Amino acid sequence: MVARQLPAHSPPAPTLDAADADWLARYLRHIRVEKRLAPRTQALYALHLQGLAQRCAAEGLRWTSVRPAHARRWAAQLRGAGRQPRGIALVLSCWRGFFTWLGRQGVLSAHPLQAVRAPKATQPLPKALDVHDALRLAAHLPQPPTATHSAHVAGSASAASSPVAATPDDWLALQTHCLVELLYGSGLRISEALGLDVRPSAAALGWVDAQAGEVQVLGKGGKRRTVPVGGPALQALALWLAARQQAWPAATEAALFVGARGARLTPQVARRQLQALAASAGLAGRVHPHMLRHSFASHVLQSSADLRAVQELLGHASITSTQIYTRLDFQHLSRAYEAAHPRARKSGHGT
Repeated sequence: MVARQLPAHSPPAPTLDAADADWLARYLRHIRVEKRLAPRTQALYALHLQGLAQRCAAEGLRWTSVRPAHARRWAAQLRGAGRQPRGIALVLSCWRGFFTWLGRQGVLSAHPLQAVRAPKATQPLPKALDVHDALRLAAHLPQPPTATHSAHVAGSASAASSPVAATPDDWLALQTHCLVELLYGSGLRISEALGLDVRPSAAALGWVDAQAGEVQVLGKGGKRRTVPVGGPALQALALWLAARQQAWPAATEAALFVGARGARLTPQVARRQLQALAASAGLAGRVHPHMLRHSFASHVLQSSADLRAVQELLGHASITSTQIYTRLDFQHLSRAYEAAHPRARKSGHGT
């Protein structure tokens, strides 16, 4: 009789020292409470720092015993696993921020990543719609309100029985219209737009001041900024607010943009709605909310050539983040030159 072989059990995974685990938990709390990083950024930091903790635990290292040689070897392992240079740079940035914070707490005497550089990566150009496609998308949105609708929005008693949005599809279209106008017309991030409330309050992250023609938003790093809102966006906002009131007359939700059940709209649902709209408008390829922000920046820069103004409108902490749009602007100028200048023609000798 052959004895049945028992399955082999894997040894338990090594764990981080309790004191080091506590430092990691404190740092994650720091970026959430004090730095107020966006939830998605917090999740990325947690993911990459857990990976760092696993590497340290596997090699029996404490935070204080990590050296540049370790970081370089780990970065090489990431590259060998197929991680792209930009991804490795992001991982190293997360690790570097954590070790910098440990140094400020007096835990480290030397920074193990101070001299460690990420592999060079070409920075891809942000994907933006050209002006024609942006206007095409806007033209595909609900048409401006009729006289009856305008009277209703203004509170006219004669239009009180005329609904602005009679069906869920109607109010969804009006909401998408308003969202797109704010993303493209004011250059908001999707998190900033979805964080807007109907009216200002101490708890509100942002709101639209229709009378002043501006929107207040809470951007990255907890920084507030004020951005102009154009006439088409204000008109779309008025229609959406009227439809929202009809759909949920007794709603207590403060959010400006809401889902089917009346709760604050999520980024995932907003992306699906925008992609569906772009497809129905006949735009090829993937259109996402941040592409509208890129389009805003590119088109303003093409018209004004004022890089500093674009930086302030976008809420970039450093102008280097804004300078990438100059490459888009150069592409635009290059195409115009090649199309118009006789010396730029690729074939033929011209006259």
